[in-house]
Amino acid sequence: MEVVKNIVWHNATITKEDRHRKNGHKSAILWYTGLSGAGKSTLANKVEEKLFERGYNTYVLDGDNIRMGLNKGLGFDAEARKENIRRIGEVAKLFVDAGVIVSTAFVSPYIADRDMVRALVPEGEFVEIYVAASLEVCEGRDTKGLYKKARAGEIKNFTGISDPYEAPVNAELTVDTGAQSLDESAETVLRYLEEKGYITKA
Repeated sequence: MEVVKNIVWHNATITKEDRHRKNGHKSAILWYTGLSGAGKSTLANKVEEKLFERGYNTYVLDGDNIRMGLNKGLGFDAEARKENIRRIGEVAKLFVDAGVIVSTAFVSPYIADRDMVRALVPEGEFVEIYVAASLEVCEGRDTKGLYKKARAGEIKNFTGISDPYEAPVNAELTVDTGAQSLDESAETVLRYLEEKGYITKA
């Protein structure tokens, strides 16, 4: 990527800390990663619903939705996936700076790409949540019919079938949506956020 010269970072008058004080809570990236069909978007939205009900400023950045706009035109090979995650990482960083608890629901199959986003924000502002439903569970759901197409060779570079998925080694939290209900999974995330001081106990 070409490096653009002659630009200087402009410091904002209102800081992230100012926004934290106004909002009454800190901001962070809740990064949901896992196979297609693991329930990342469903879980992220359920957690957001519960956070919103409790008065927190939240937003969900969904993988498919982002590819319809900001990342429209990007493919699914390794380099395109890296750029997809780089862009969404930069957007998520802006949300954190705005004082928002932002959730991202992306397959994001490569450890290096997820670590790239982690490095964008200070320690403690990136929470990796591994949605650890097995391939069998995900393929059994196949809510979008993608696994069937991938098995038939109609979709190339499909994670879990023709492309690898690198599971997190040291995720802040692991949630098995194949073994837990949606509400149980959401409560697992909320309990972690409470215990680590991201949010106050209900």
